[in-house]
Amino acid sequence: MPNKDNTRYTDEELEEFRQIINGKLAKAQADLDQLVASLNNSNGNGDSDTAPTFKVLEEGAATLNQEETSRSVQRLRDFIKKLKEALIRIDNKTYGISRATGKLIPAERLRAVPHATLSVEDKQQGK
Repeated sequence: MPNKDNTRYTDEELEEFRQIINGKLAKAQADLDQLVASLNNSNGNGDSDTAPTFKVLEEGAATLNQEETSRSVQRLRDFIKKLKEALIRIDNKTYGISRATGKLIPAERLRAVPHATLSVEDKQQGK
């Protein structure tokens, strides 16, 4: 339950959100580490024993896969940044407050999207 004045979440609630965020942060960091490792090892599979025609196809597929992995790495980095920013808002006791209206974002939304800075309504209205 939010504080009596409904201006922020209680310290206990903020701690619950911190645990949710830390769990998501740990998973995202592990996923990022795995993707970066796969990018670094993408040249490890040699194709010296394949015919030239297949070599061109394999190189094209490898390039496409590497570009997709690079985009995934960037999305994860952005996600991690947003989660870390949410932890800062918890420390500042401003977590869960809509940046558009100053009202509390429903706890259910924060549990589902812990880095949210807008309520669903605010986001739908393009605030």
